[in-house]
Amino acid sequence: MIDYWKKVITTNYANFDGRARRSEYWYFTLMNILLIIMLEILMGVFIAMNLAVISYLFIFLLIIAALGLIVPSLAVTVRRLHDIGKSGWFYCVSFIPLAGPIWLLVMLCTDSQPGSNEYGLNPKTGEEDLINTIK
Repeated sequence: MIDYWKKVITTNYANFDGRARRSEYWYFTLMNILLIIMLEILMGVFIAMNLAVISYLFIFLLIIAALGLIVPSLAVTVRRLHDIGKSGWFYCVSFIPLAGPIWLLVMLCTDSQPGSNEYGLNPKTGEEDLINTIK
């Protein structure tokens, strides 16, 4: 789980090309949610203890984490949409009130398009490894 998060943050930070498996997307999302919740809990604990200076530190860390995760979150979402054969612009569907986010959620939960598509090889089947061994 942490390997997927590290992969998205380090090697694919702003990579909008290629495809991302469901597991890569959802483990990355889960780790982001856990990170934000942990920082909010620590911030709340220090606020409850009347340690304002330390709670300000956690507010600052929360803002930095949220801003730092915007680009990789967009990138992995676009690559996930590529995996089902959709353009990254389908992310804009989420701006449609009520139905948009539901439609995007369904697309993000959809299984990979089998085989290669216009965005690259299917990461699920390991076609990349097969092509590398043939070369």
